[in-house]
Amino acid sequence: MRIISGKYKSRSIKAPSSKFTRPTTDIVKETIFNILQNRIEIEGLKVLDIYAGSGSLGLEALSRGAAEVHFVEMNFSVFKVLLNNIKNLEAEDSCRIFKKSALKFTQTKEHETYDLIFADPPFFEYDIHTVYKNIIGKNFLKDDGIFLIERSIQTEKQDAEGFGINPFKKIGDSLIYWFEK
Repeated sequence: MRIISGKYKSRSIKAPSSKFTRPTTDIVKETIFNILQNRIEIEGLKVLDIYAGSGSLGLEALSRGAAEVHFVEMNFSVFKVLLNNIKNLEAEDSCRIFKKSALKFTQTKEHETYDLIFADPPFFEYDIHTVYKNIIGKNFLKDDGIFLIERSIQTEKQDAEGFGINPFKKIGDSLIYWFEK
């Protein structure tokens, strides 16, 4: 896997070798960031990457000028890969990692707010519907903020019910759900 554009362009990042992760493909990541670039200025944004895995989405945002990225990852071996990816890019000063589940992270009463939130849970992880409700209901998203969720085409029916909307974009076997505040 690699960073596509920006400060860290073409730099490699490692993907965890875990049955619990399914890294975002470069084509999905590139499509997401092409759409984002036409809608917002990433420069200076505060970003949250939940179910972070390798950190691919958050690190891409950082490479493109985000001021700060917070990552949420609970799996210990995956957490270590994420930490090493951040260290290898020498990006520690702009990153913070929370080693907890996305559900626990979004249940906190006191939290920061974000301009851009990515969620890329394992495809058949359904706590994302509760995480989505927590993020929206507890105002994790700043005014004019964007929340993107990557899911599988196989979960479309459950996700349409859980999120209350149809997917914004289909890319291969991935569906992108787009929420704006």
